[in-house]
Amino acid sequence: MDYRAINLNEKFSLLHEQWSPRVIGEMNDYQFKIVKIEGHFVWHVHHDTDEVFVVIEGEMAIDFRDGQVKLAQGEVFIVPKGVEHKPFAERECRVMLVEPRGVLNTGDTQSDRTAANDVWI
Repeated sequence: MDYRAINLNEKFSLLHEQWSPRVIGEMNDYQFKIVKIEGHFVWHVHHDTDEVFVVIEGEMAIDFRDGQVKLAQGEVFIVPKGVEHKPFAERECRVMLVEPRGVLNTGDTQSDRTAANDVWI
């Protein structure tokens, strides 16, 4: 057993690309991922799972077809499965995602923002 804490600042310092989630830990079948975001993402949906956004630093928003939620540092939002959404941030925002292992960042949508899956940092 490795009894060292995961240091988020250290992990974020190793992350150089936008919109490329990297795994920092697992719990059962769930992964904790960190990602730096800036600008607009793509409209997408995760049909089989909810998606948790935890804002570590900065501000972001998530657009829905019928509204929007704004998130600031220290806030959490859970996008229910089957709900189409599009995250964005005006300036770089550091986010932790919690979702089952194997979930693609763009759900069922293929785009130039589709990141490699299950990459650890």
